[in-house]
Amino acid sequence: MSEYELILAAGRTEKNYWRDLWRYRELFQVLAWRDISVRYKQTVIGAAWALIRPFLTMLVFTVIFGKVAKLPSDGNTPYALLVLAGMLPWQFFSTALSDASNSLVANSNLISKVYFPRLIVPIATVVVAFVDFVISFVILLGLMVWYRFVPDWHILFLPLFVGLAFLSSVGPGLWITTLNVRYRDFRYIIPFIVQFGLYVSPVGFSSQMIPDKYRLLYGLNPMVGVIDGFRWCILRGESPLHPGSFIASVVVTAAFLWLGIHQFRKMEKSFADLL
Repeated sequence: MSEYELILAAGRTEKNYWRDLWRYRELFQVLAWRDISVRYKQTVIGAAWALIRPFLTMLVFTVIFGKVAKLPSDGNTPYALLVLAGMLPWQFFSTALSDASNSLVANSNLISKVYFPRLIVPIATVVVAFVDFVISFVILLGLMVWYRFVPDWHILFLPLFVGLAFLSSVGPGLWITTLNVRYRDFRYIIPFIVQFGLYVSPVGFSSQMIPDKYRLLYGLNPMVGVIDGFRWCILRGESPLHPGSFIASVVVTAAFLWLGIHQFRKMEKSFADLL
């Protein structure tokens, strides 16, 4: 017969919080798989929506910025590839931010009844957004084949920028999640933030168009470093990675990550009461 030792000590839950994240990894997998199933199971076109949305957006941006406005691309890169290389990380960020912001409210019944590290819930939604990103990456591969554009050694660094995109999504996602729990009307502001961020991020245009004197201010947008990094990796270095704006983006990403985790842990005990 097995013997179990029950220890009641002040602060023990806090000390073992990060260990509990690993212990509850199966719950994390269940929540992520449930969200993936719900996203695609009851749709007419299923996972194809993850392909159609970035493709149509890429076409619109290519026509408006590349054909009508005649904005320049980077080097000899086709403008459609330039746009799609920026669209994929942005779509990952915007989807993760939108879904994470409402994740705790959507799982209020689970949170009010069972103990588990609440951090699992919003991070699971970010993983679901990452699945969309992986599916959408097929479009980029197809477009490379269409233009006969073969990446070079720069592509080896792509996983690093994928990780940076993940961290850039987690930090603001956790922070906005806590705000949405306390102030429910905040969910109406999130679509505006996402739409505004799309036009101030280098999705439909190249960062080379930004004057040098505004580079540091421009880099305060955390998605600048991510998108420029993606293009640097995918477009064979023809889209240069500016050190100043990239470092600024990384610093802001780290600050948002710290702020998001800090605010989330600070309010976590009151989530059940607020929900």
